[in-house]
Amino acid sequence: MRRPFPGIPARALTLCILLSAVFSGAAAQESTQQTTAEGTGSTFPIDLVTALRLAGARNLDVQLARTAVQDAHANYYSAVERFLPTFVPAASYLHHTGRDQRVEGPLIDVTKHNETAGVTALAEIPVGEALFQTLQTRQLLAAADAAQTAQEQDTQLTVAQQYLELVNAGALVEVVSQALAISQNYEQQLNEAVRIGTAFKGDAFRVQTQTRRLQLDLTRAKEQRRLAATRLAQTLHLDPLVDLVPAEREPAPLALADLNATPDALVRTALQNRPELTQTGSLIAAAQQARRGALYGPLIPTIGGRAFAGELGGGVGDTDVNGGPRREYGVGLSWKIGPGGLFDLGRIKASNANLTVAEVKDEKMRDAIARQVVDGYTQVQSLFQQVRDARLNVSSAEETLRLTRGRKELGVGTVLEDIQAQQDLEKARSDLNTVVTQLNQQQYALLYSVGTALHKP
Repeated sequence: MRRPFPGIPARALTLCILLSAVFSGAAAQESTQQTTAEGTGSTFPIDLVTALRLAGARNLDVQLARTAVQDAHANYYSAVERFLPTFVPAASYLHHTGRDQRVEGPLIDVTKHNETAGVTALAEIPVGEALFQTLQTRQLLAAADAAQTAQEQDTQLTVAQQYLELVNAGALVEVVSQALAISQNYEQQLNEAVRIGTAFKGDAFRVQTQTRRLQLDLTRAKEQRRLAATRLAQTLHLDPLVDLVPAEREPAPLALADLNATPDALVRTALQNRPELTQTGSLIAAAQQARRGALYGPLIPTIGGRAFAGELGGGVGDTDVNGGPRREYGVGLSWKIGPGGLFDLGRIKASNANLTVAEVKDEKMRDAIARQVVDGYTQVQSLFQQVRDARLNVSSAEETLRLTRGRKELGVGTVLEDIQAQQDLEKARSDLNTVVTQLNQQQYALLYSVGTALHKP
């Protein structure tokens, strides 16, 4: 076979080809990274602590929950204000000409005028309704506070899990990139061996197919990492064009959950700590106050009153008579019969139904929380075992690849065995990262289900 460069030794030529391929690959990779950075905007490094802080400060669902608390405060203040009278500053002028009636009864022609100026205090206080409505809105305020706490914890769990998923996606990109670099190096070696006639061309095509598959996997892994970053950015209410880069290069197993505690103890703790149960308990208390208001509120009379303090002046014709101060006071009691008052059976039945609904929702929430705790405890225990198995699988895959490379160097191994060993190692490493991510996510989910504040260990 004729050599293309007769004046250059074979080893030197092979070295030059390999170096050229390496530098070309590095330049292409740098160009790709630069293009990606220009296309997606700037990067923003972030860790779990920062993500959790941003969740409480910028998340829109948390802001809506805080606004609901402010609305509950306003409703409570409005209920309290129903006990207060209304003050009406007023001034009036009356001019009369023509027939009028005297106190004794006869009609006479008269021309007169009068004017008043002062302040009137009006009060119509439905004491029973205002009392029970105040008690009800106080409980609704407590429910809104608990709902805000529950929303904050739910958002923190979402952020923690999305951050861990972002770390896993970045680790997958790293695993596939390393496997691709090994495959590309192997492909270059085989191509050179085929060129000098020491290797089978079909083996080179097998490795080429492996390299193309890894390039496809790398593109998909980068896509998943970018999508994970945009999901986290949306939850944190950040610009989706900013590429979030996690502080960790690969997921590491955390020890957050206390597996020494029994599921029964965890369930009891959850039933004491979960803000959702505080919310449902407050809603039950509010429904009870609404029921009492429907039953007993109409029995308490409505207090009506009017008080005036000011000046009164007037006269006959155009003649003014000296005016003077005027004071008026009046008070009364009243009861309402019918809708909104005594014997309003529809209102009583509706309040009973609302109380039953609130109690059923509380029981439903308790059942759901107990199931969350038991499921989370079971999954965390299982995932700890899966992590141990996945680590053993990675060790076996690494040893298999090492032995396969040794067989190939001795001339007794095949290219297909080497490719299979590379694929097994890539899958084992990806599986380990995925299982570790699931373990960390489930530990945070278990902390959430028990009602413990989320944190980074």
